[in-house]
Amino acid sequence: MAEINTGGGGGHKDGKVRTKKVSTRVDLTPMVDLGFLLITFFMLATTLIKPQTMEINLPRNDKIKKEDQTLVKASKSITIILAKNNKIFYFFGDGKKDPVTNGPTQVVTADYSAGPTGIRHMLLDRNKVVVDQMKALKKLKAKDKNMSEEAFKKQATTIRSGDAAAIVMITSTDQAKYNNLVNILDEMSICNVSKYAIIDISHDHKALIAPYDK
Repeated sequence: MAEINTGGGGGHKDGKVRTKKVSTRVDLTPMVDLGFLLITFFMLATTLIKPQTMEINLPRNDKIKKEDQTLVKASKSITIILAKNNKIFYFFGDGKKDPVTNGPTQVVTADYSAGPTGIRHMLLDRNKVVVDQMKALKKLKAKDKNMSEEAFKKQATTIRSGDAAAIVMITSTDQAKYNNLVNILDEMSICNVSKYAIIDISHDHKALIAPYDK
């Protein structure tokens, strides 16, 4: 608070009336309390903020026995290859032959846009059954106020891991950027794809995209 101290002067010396001198002093003691309150607030607020992280299971270096490997149906598998200049290549099947035509594997070039040439367009189409079921589940949760968050997550997990769900293998060339991997994982979440794995790129993958990766 501000204090006003008065003192000195004001007498009738030599018969003259002199003006009183007024001095001011600002008391900063309350500001110290305010400073400690702000420090305490920011300390508590900072500790309550949880970092947003993304868990990624990277390929293991140790060899896995063939009988311990998870087999993936070629008709449901999609391989996505991240390349330089933000390019994406993908193909269906095991890379040896097209699962639909039984002919040579068809490599398709895509990007990160939301249009027809974007990878999201393909993922939503291949995972249409799961996407539609998730939309129906969200509408049901909005109407049914008694549905708990735990029950919703349990049903969502069942839908995303069902037989109709798409299975995606993600790999990349040495020229791909780290941001490309982050973006493609975001697309997995947007398209409700839960069955995906990050794998090492093989010589067969490199050979398939060689004519397009220029």
